[in-house]
Amino acid sequence: MKTTLRCVLFGLLGLLVTGCGQPSGDGEDGSGSEGQDQSTASATKTGTAQTGTPAATVEAFLTAVRDGEDEQASSLLTDLARQKTGEMDLQVAPPGSDTAQFEIGEVEMLGEEGARVHCRWSDLDAEGNRSSEKIIWAVRREAKGWRIAGMAPTIFPGEPPLLLNFEDPEEMMRKLEWVREEVVRRAQAEQMSQARRAEDAASGTTVQ
Repeated sequence: MKTTLRCVLFGLLGLLVTGCGQPSGDGEDGSGSEGQDQSTASATKTGTAQTGTPAATVEAFLTAVRDGEDEQASSLLTDLARQKTGEMDLQVAPPGSDTAQFEIGEVEMLGEEGARVHCRWSDLDAEGNRSSEKIIWAVRREAKGWRIAGMAPTIFPGEPPLLLNFEDPEEMMRKLEWVREEVVRRAQAEQMSQARRAEDAASGTTVQ
């Protein structure tokens, strides 16, 4: 059985950090999940998704993820990413979700062979509230079209995105472990800070 990496974006440690709750809509280039045309949806289902542009590849990948099409999602990774994650029996997509939405945003071209694709992914949390995450996808041109090499979600607000390289899953797993530990550390630090503030407030009240 494959180990599923929830990849921060999709809900690592509970999508890990709660998003801002902004609902998704159409992407800046009109390729959001709500605006996906019928031909692209059909192509994704049949495993012949159009990957002529970086945005189209990310859209096809996220559609496959949302619909629980694991093999289709895997086929849209770079050859090296598929090889390396396969060697570790890892799957870089979560279970499908009927309530998930996404929108494709800015595309940054890195020469002729690379690109960064910005997107927003959102879903309902355990309480039924919609939260969203911003992710940057690293995409590279290969013989079969544009393919996904990694992702860079924003883990902690105000801090740089964390690059998760699908082509180096061992490093990716180390980073995810660091994220787990850092989330716990920050939560404990916040609890201690709140406790100190409560103690200071109580002392002030007693003195008065």
